[in-house]
Amino acid sequence: MEEQKTSDSKDALGYFKNGIWLFGLSSWVFGITDRSIASFADGYLSALDLTQLFTAATFFVAWLFLKPVSKA
Repeated sequence: MEEQKTSDSKDALGYFKNGIWLFGLSSWVFGITDRSIASFADGYLSALDLTQLFTAATFFVAWLFLKPVSKA
C-alpha cells in the first residue's frame, strides 16, 4: 500500500512539472511573438530590438532543455 502512495505522489509531481513546463513554453512563445511584432511595427530594427529578441530566444531555447523527463 505504501508503494502505491509513493507511485501516486511521483505521478502527481510529474504531471505538475509537465504543466509548469507547458505553461512556460506557451509564455515564451507568446513573449517572443509579442516582442517580434513590437520590433517590426515601426519598420526597422534597432540594436535594442535585436538584443531583446536575441535574449528572449536564448531563454526560450534554455527553457526547451529544461523539459522534465518522464520515467516509465
